[in-house]
Amino acid sequence: MTFATILNGIVPVFLLIALGYGLKKSNFLPLPVWPPIEKFAVYVLYPGWLIPAIWHADLSGFSAGPVSFGVLGAVAIASVLGFSLKPVLKLSGPTFTSVFQGLMRFNSFVFIPVAAAIFGERANTVAAVAISALIPASNMICILVLAQWGEPPLDEKTGLPPVRTPAWMAKTLLTNPIFASCLIGLFFNAVHLPSIPFADKSLKMLGEAAIPTGLILAGAGLSFGYIYRKPFLVSSVSLFKILVMPILAWLICKACGGDQLAQGVALACGAAPCAAAAYVQARYMGGDAPLMAGIVAMTTSLSAVTMPLLLFIFHLA
Repeated sequence: MTFATILNGIVPVFLLIALGYGLKKSNFLPLPVWPPIEKFAVYVLYPGWLIPAIWHADLSGFSAGPVSFGVLGAVAIASVLGFSLKPVLKLSGPTFTSVFQGLMRFNSFVFIPVAAAIFGERANTVAAVAISALIPASNMICILVLAQWGEPPLDEKTGLPPVRTPAWMAKTLLTNPIFASCLIGLFFNAVHLPSIPFADKSLKMLGEAAIPTGLILAGAGLSFGYIYRKPFLVSSVSLFKILVMPILAWLICKACGGDQLAQGVALACGAAPCAAAAYVQARYMGGDAPLMAGIVAMTTSLSAVTMPLLLFIFHLA
């Protein structure tokens, strides 16, 4: 595999991100159009890819266990680091939630097409396995952190902040469409539900639109203004995310006996920028949304350079 091959897998991904950024900045699509598109992608298109990918994945395959351990291990280490930084840096609650998300959230829209382009079609299945482990775990812990330390908007009916009961936290988690899609796919896989031809075909058609739409939305959501207000904090979190996390995911996957494919997918997953969904969650659950936007923007920009370099070094090794 040459460096040109790796670039050929990565450059189209970032071109679609750049397209989304350009479409929004040029006002080709008016600002009010973007939130409904985002909602459609998150609630309809992405589940169309995720449910069948996990449903039909071989979760007992040799690549499955190590890649899951790799990404979850990296998330666990980042979470411990995040909690340890709060008292040291004396971060406010909302700022802490965005730093926490920035350290450990992965943009699966970015790493899935990269992994498939570089490692072949089998990478789709392994990527689905990684996502089935990563998304429930990362969403659960981030939602709980936001619920505890964020400053959520007032309830529309009562005009008061929501009461952060266990039931409220559980509802917040289970109504997350990505989290729910993972649970549905895992349930279908566990009970060995046979393929349903018409449903499978329909979901596949939705799934084919999910990745390019998600990349365009990721670009449209980029905001660079906040980087200049807190450059040290944004840069520190971003460099950890795009340089340390992929190495952690790769080393843990390798230590768990992962084969070459599993290691490559774990590295690609770790090298992905922070998820644009982190900004949406910060906005709706009372995190520091401008800081989150800056971290998403910087990790997305830097990963266009770091992803091909890390994957090329991995190939040489």
